[in-house]
Amino acid sequence: MAVTSASSLRDAINARIDADRDELIALLRQFLRIRSVNPPGDTREAADFVRTILDRFGVPHRTLSAVEEMPNIVGRWDAARPGRHLMLNGHMDVFPVSNEELWAAEMRDGKIYGRGASDMKTGTLAGIMAYCYLHAHRADLAGALSLSVVSDEQSGGRYGTRFLFEQHPEVVAADCCLNGEPSALGNIRFMEKGTLRFSLSSTSIGGHGGYPHQAPNPIERIVKLTARIYELYHLKLGGMPPTLDAILTSPETIRCADALLGQGAAENARRITVNIGIIQGGLKATQIPTACTAHLDIRTPFGTDRDALRAHLEQLAAEHGCTMVVNENHSYPASMTDPHGEMAEILRRNTKELLGLDAPAVCSLGGTDARYWRWKSIPAVICGPSNLSMGTDQEHVTVEEAIAVIRLQALCAADYLEASREG
Repeated sequence: MAVTSASSLRDAINARIDADRDELIALLRQFLRIRSVNPPGDTREAADFVRTILDRFGVPHRTLSAVEEMPNIVGRWDAARPGRHLMLNGHMDVFPVSNEELWAAEMRDGKIYGRGASDMKTGTLAGIMAYCYLHAHRADLAGALSLSVVSDEQSGGRYGTRFLFEQHPEVVAADCCLNGEPSALGNIRFMEKGTLRFSLSSTSIGGHGGYPHQAPNPIERIVKLTARIYELYHLKLGGMPPTLDAILTSPETIRCADALLGQGAAENARRITVNIGIIQGGLKATQIPTACTAHLDIRTPFGTDRDALRAHLEQLAAEHGCTMVVNENHSYPASMTDPHGEMAEILRRNTKELLGLDAPAVCSLGGTDARYWRWKSIPAVICGPSNLSMGTDQEHVTVEEAIAVIRLQALCAADYLEASREG
């Protein structure tokens, strides 16, 4: 039966989600049990699971792959009348685990524990279900709805979203993107910091530790260099434009960011951060090592001159007798979208109506594939579960949060395509 009004369409979507509640939780747990760990990044089993859902709903889809073991599932259906094009985006790959119990996807005290429960199989399933649910109502909508369920996000997207933008730009071209990365309910993630990921290395002929006059110590060089980098850049303010800085320093954003991301997150969003993740070198305390390597990750606020930062780091490395190599696949500029754009306001309105929560603008501290659309000046907003447990040995999502994310994505997509019809 055709739906003739926005309210009846929303009622139909809500009723379907309510009826499918137990099945949706079962699907999420099944998704979480699939070991789509990156590295190595093999998502073929996860892709089979996604295709099974899409086939059951009879919605169009196809698979595009840069490498066989990292498939990307894309689909599009057109509504009855011309209008805007909305893209739903999520990824299938997840972090490695040190707690094997996460693969059981157990439910305890209203929570589902599993790798990917936060980052980001809950949000990805929400996009899949929105794509499927709205297909039945396409006669009452305008425009087009697309889905991209990708691989390789955890390793930078070279074989995932980046591959689609470079090799299949027609697939990802849209007027707006709704991404399901972990964001927490009750805020609008409109911005994310950029990254500069690199290694620093130093070598020496080595020798006996009692003879430092015969050879330089690579570990000493690396330690002094990294200490200098921390001194110069860690927690230093970036060059953010005043209008954006005003958003991030507003009382409502500070309260929200600190509550959802941890105390200090609001200030962190405005500052450069430095992290040494790995230091490798040496064989014995009494021996001058022959080599040392450190791997660093620097996060930069929107407006920071990354080219100048990179050039200065290269200069510092040379001055300390070290070599710097940038990981280009994991280095990219910050991105943002209008925090009061149409999709942001749609999500804000639905968050208030469904959950009774205000949704101030907040900057993400990690990276998402939303950046690829933002770099093309395409609005991209994030709607996913809490990020606080992602990557931990206790990664989880609450049942109510999972259902809320599924409901929000479906209703936001419907509102956007309904507005397209009315326009």
